[in-house]
Amino acid sequence: MFDKMKQLMDMQRKMQEVKRELENTNFEVLSSDGLFKVTMNGAQSIKSVSIQVDLQATNKDALEKAALDAYNRAIKRSHDLAAEKMKGVTGGLNIPGLT
Repeated sequence: MFDKMKQLMDMQRKMQEVKRELENTNFEVLSSDGLFKVTMNGAQSIKSVSIQVDLQATNKDALEKAALDAYNRAIKRSHDLAAEKMKGVTGGLNIPGLT
């Protein structure tokens, strides 16, 4: 029983380490059309957004679609990054809510 508790405590410690790593891992994602860039960390906090074109040359609808596309791509990338890092903690097990 103590072995199981120790394993759980070790896993919890490793998960906290992964959380800190994710918070300190920044990445940039461009929209598919290249109009909009989102910088996000692995904990899904947006660090910055930037418009990659002259606003006068772009219509509002295109810019809104580009922003949404870049944001969704960034969320997907953060999920993939978290799942990859959690594999090391869980040993590849699919634990709901963690991966």
